[in-house]
Amino acid sequence: MTPYVLVVEDEDALATLLHYNLDKEGYRVAVAGDGEEALTLASERAPDLVILDWMLPKVSGIEVCRRLRGRAETRNVPIIMLTARGEESDRIRGLDTGADDYVVKPFSMVELTARVRAVMRRIRPGLADDRITVGDIVIDRVAHRVKRNGKEIHLGPTEFRLLDYLMQHPGRVFSREQLLDAVWGSDVYVEARTVDVHIGRLRKALNGSSDGDPIRTVRSAGYSLDLDAA
Repeated sequence: MTPYVLVVEDEDALATLLHYNLDKEGYRVAVAGDGEEALTLASERAPDLVILDWMLPKVSGIEVCRRLRGRAETRNVPIIMLTARGEESDRIRGLDTGADDYVVKPFSMVELTARVRAVMRRIRPGLADDRITVGDIVIDRVAHRVKRNGKEIHLGPTEFRLLDYLMQHPGRVFSREQLLDAVWGSDVYVEARTVDVHIGRLRKALNGSSDGDPIRTVRSAGYSLDLDAA
């Protein structure tokens, strides 16, 4: 089941950025703009992880954290606090309230998503999804290995990320532009045809043992991972 992350952040631009990057990582994401909304969403469905801003309208992040820890259904949910407060006393207060990790603004999205993965591995190892299996393909994110039918497949870093993303959404068709945003990032300029080159390399690596082509080309639409067509 896809891990469900609740983002509690009142700055619209940062909330949008968090949503985009976590969604790209394969999480299901909900966003709350204040403490009251966060508590309501958490009561409707317990999240697998909460990213919680310290300074919030209506109910503070510290109080939201305290209330979540007081509810049986959210008592053990991992919480990462976001704050502009960098003093040691503030970090200790946040951790003593029940936060599992503490990130000081400004921060990089690469660091935050790495911390999300680390917290999930540590507290909820079953949700970390370090290994994904689709059909006869297995990808191990920690060991950075790929196997097909038990045979090791050697991929470059870009082909590895491309396969990882396609395996998170088997059967779904992605345009070149969508794959560029997901794999290369929206802040990097790369020509759309570059996707074709890396798809070709990925195909060559996966089909080396004549197991069939799992990547389907959809004319005028894009590419998908489709083991049924292999």
